[in-house]
Amino acid sequence: MTYHNHPPRQTSAPHRPTLGLPLLAVISLALLATPRVVLHDLELIQEGTLVNTLFVFVPPIIWIAVVLWKRVPNPFITLLVVGLFYGVFLALGHQLLWNVSFGDNPPALGGNLTDLDPAAQSVILRTFAGISSVFTGVIVGAITGLIAWGLSKVIGPKR
Repeated sequence: MTYHNHPPRQTSAPHRPTLGLPLLAVISLALLATPRVVLHDLELIQEGTLVNTLFVFVPPIIWIAVVLWKRVPNPFITLLVVGLFYGVFLALGHQLLWNVSFGDNPPALGGNLTDLDPAAQSVILRTFAGISSVFTGVIVGAITGLIAWGLSKVIGPKR
C-alpha cells in the first residue's frame, strides 16, 4: 500500500488582516475630527486659539486611546484607514462649505492661468482642494498610527 502526503485541505477562508474595530467604529472615530472642519470653515473658531488646538489634537488622541484600549492587531493600518475616512469627510466638508467660506471672493488661479474661465478655475481648485484634504487625512492617520503602533510595542501584547 502506498500513502501519499497531501497538504491539508483548506476548510476556511484565507486569513485576512482586520482593522480590529468594526467599520462603524472606524467611521465614528473619523467623524470625531470633522466638527473642526465645519467650525473653521464657518469662521467660528480661529487658528492659534486654545479651542482650535483642542479641536485639532483631541480627536487623534482619542483615536490612539481607542486602538490601544481595544488592542487592535495593527494600530498603524487601523488609524491609517481612520485617517482616510477623515480625509474624505474633510474634503466633503470643505466642498459643501466652499461658497460659505469664500463668499464673493473665491480663490483664483494666477500666473498664466489667470485668464482661464472662472468655472474651469473653480473645478481645478476644488479638485486639488479635495485631493489635498484626503492626503491630509491620510497623513494624520499615518502619524497617529505610528504613535499608536510604538505605544502598543511599549504596552505589550494582549494578556
